[in-house]
Amino acid sequence: MNERSDRNGTIIRTSITGIVANVFLAAFKAVIGLTANSVAIVLDAVNNISDAASSAITIVGTKLAGKEPDRKHPFGYGRIEYLSAMIISLLVLYAGITSFTESVKKIIDPDVPDYGTVSLIIVGAAVVVKVVLGRYVKSVGLKVNSDALINSGDDAVFDSIISASTLAAAAIYLIFGVSLEAWLGALIAVWIIKAGFEMLKDTLSKILGERVDAELAQSIKKTISAFPEVNGVYDLVMHNYGPESYNGSVHIEVPDTLSADDLDKLLRSIQMKVYSEHDVVLTAIGVYSYNTKDPEAVSARERVARIVAEEPHVLQMHGFYIDKKEKTVRFDIVVSFDAKDRKEVYGSVYEKVRKEFPGYALQIAMDTDFSEEEA
Repeated sequence: MNERSDRNGTIIRTSITGIVANVFLAAFKAVIGLTANSVAIVLDAVNNISDAASSAITIVGTKLAGKEPDRKHPFGYGRIEYLSAMIISLLVLYAGITSFTESVKKIIDPDVPDYGTVSLIIVGAAVVVKVVLGRYVKSVGLKVNSDALINSGDDAVFDSIISASTLAAAAIYLIFGVSLEAWLGALIAVWIIKAGFEMLKDTLSKILGERVDAELAQSIKKTISAFPEVNGVYDLVMHNYGPESYNGSVHIEVPDTLSADDLDKLLRSIQMKVYSEHDVVLTAIGVYSYNTKDPEAVSARERVARIVAEEPHVLQMHGFYIDKKEKTVRFDIVVSFDAKDRKEVYGSVYEKVRKEFPGYALQIAMDTDFSEEEA
């Protein structure tokens, strides 16, 4: 709880810094742009206002995301941060489209700029400020895993490039008497629009739900595998309810000699260990039992493993158990998304195992590689 409060406080403080800096820059640039009759500088001031708005949205989103879970939203409000990042992406898109539209207007009906030494010095200083601010905000965003801050930082860097292009256009005009700022503004606007689309795509991908980070998944599996009773860890599924907020489930393989009391103690210990080390809540732990009483089960497992290995798109087999008394064979296979037809792969494995074990009822489950399962 303290870590989450510290994270939210860091995001809010960084966003306030961004608001203050952008409001001052916008005021200076607006005065300079109107005085110099420069559309590029005026649009630059507008971009600073959009940056300040982005920071304000980040603050509001962080505050709302930090609300405690309630009856209507038992998993909390963490995903609001992704919505904040999406809104900022749309603001970047809007700024790019607006800049492009205004630049095209000035290409068709150009104005003669009137650059002054003082105004150019201030614009140059603004470039430095925006670069420093953008890198700082993005670095904090990466540190605390905040997409909203990362997008705001990128947006600030885009603005510094716009300002730098304005200086370049001014230099060309003062030296050669040719005004290129409208053309340059249009090119930069296209680049900003592209960046805005990429930000939006990344944020929407997280809202839809992405595969969990493979390193985190392997780390959690390693923690669970450290328990001596656990023979294997499989089917790790984690649901993201905001940055640094995961609920999940997993299957473990244990010997068929464990009692219900032993299992209860083991599962509780695993849940507590995973939460304390990874801040992940395991809401469910499924159990696979493996044969310890029948020496022929090892041979049966090896026969099935050879069959499964013949299918290149089967990444893993686990949870194998054979019951000769009930005449059943059960196990799970993880089928890769790279398979052209996953059901066809499953059907092929099923038929081959059925022929290998005639008279046995098969219980084969097809799993998905949610966390980069390996063969």
